[in-house]
Amino acid sequence: MRLIAGLEAPNSGEISIGPERVDPLPPQKRDVAFVFQNYALYPHMTVFDNLAFSLRLHGMAAEEITVKVNDAARLLEIDNLLERRPQMLSGGQRQRVALGRAIVRQPKIFLFDEPLSNLDAALRASMRVELARLHRRLRATIVFVTHDQAEALTLGEKIIVLDQGTIQQAGSASDIYHKPANTMVARFVGSPQMNLLDGNLDETGVTFKAGGLPFDTGVLNRPLKRFANQSLTLGVRPEDFQIVDTTQAWLNGEIELIEDLGSDRFLHIRCDGVDLIVRAGREETLRAGQPIGLKVDVDRLHFFQAGKRIEF
Repeated sequence: MRLIAGLEAPNSGEISIGPERVDPLPPQKRDVAFVFQNYALYPHMTVFDNLAFSLRLHGMAAEEITVKVNDAARLLEIDNLLERRPQMLSGGQRQRVALGRAIVRQPKIFLFDEPLSNLDAALRASMRVELARLHRRLRATIVFVTHDQAEALTLGEKIIVLDQGTIQQAGSASDIYHKPANTMVARFVGSPQMNLLDGNLDETGVTFKAGGLPFDTGVLNRPLKRFANQSLTLGVRPEDFQIVDTTQAWLNGEIELIEDLGSDRFLHIRCDGVDLIVRAGREETLRAGQPIGLKVDVDRLHFFQAGKRIEF
């Protein structure tokens, strides 16, 4: 984001916004608008003056400034706050003002640097919805940086997962969640994260073992035999386990802990020395210490080798 804005120079490559190459240009010539994590509002100015500040710097006529500020304020539903100063506003209202200051510029691209991270959980959820609506109204390009996967999955049309400055995967929310490119993405995206079991296939290429925990992959009808005697990682999302009678199970274990979150229940299960997390329905009668059997839809299993996804 700092590279796009021109605050840092790239070591290599080019940066273009639309057809125009912008990396040789100074920040003020790139026609981008930044929305910061800490709002960055001028405390001595009213909301109106905060919104109008950048337009005045560009020498825009006062009448046009008033029109643009009022339009942005109505869009963000802060038109009744224009005479207040930032210290008189709530966190959500300050965030709306910060958004409005970017909107009045009508830039080619918006850069959002974790704009919701300073808000409480309830306000973050409502502001996610507001940002989605705003995006549809503006029909603008927005680069949104966040560590919150819920924000990324709900807001992102295209998601790029970065780790240590390297792109791990780029794609839609469905691609990122259902087909993680590697174990880093599998661990990072999803709450709770994907169950990952390190083990290897036996000499027949049929049975996968993680410690003493066997998965009979012969039922998968997948070309796994070429990985016989090789180390692999098996991944299963918590919601993809099916709770069954222990006599019909692939795996048998014992419930150690039940996390009841109201809308969801997550079971922490111990299976032959391996810890698993399983999402359970509300209709199940479950208790800690209870034996439990598990199966998995074979099409929901993920396999990785050396951390990278194996495609079949």
